[in-house]
Amino acid sequence: QVQLVESGGGLVQPGGSLRLSCAASGSIFSIGTMGWYRQAPGNQRELVATIGVTSNDFTNYADSVKGRFTISRGNAKKTLYLQMNALKPEDTAVYYCYADTDYGGYWGQGTQVTVSS
Repeated sequence: QVQLVESGGGLVQPGGSLRLSCAASGSIFSIGTMGWYRQAPGNQRELVATIGVTSNDFTNYADSVKGRFTISRGNAKKTLYLQMNALKPEDTAVYYCYADTDYGGYWGQGTQVTVSS
């Protein structure tokens, strides 16, 4: 099994920046593609960004965050990051880390991001 723990969320003003982290533990050797998703109140969970096995592998972004967010991975598959710049009120949501593994998909518990003046 794989455990995922997100951190780095908080309250930020419009135009500000935050960096989310996701720490993986357990059977990390089995982790393949990872990603960030978000869910705002009353909305379905949506894709934010995904990344392949290494930071030199593919990346994919939702149109709404292209040019503002950057996804990356640390060494040894243990960490996942999301650098969020030029934040907007519509980015407010709970952000979840996701890992695709040989044993199936795993989710973190989520971290709240609130963009408000």
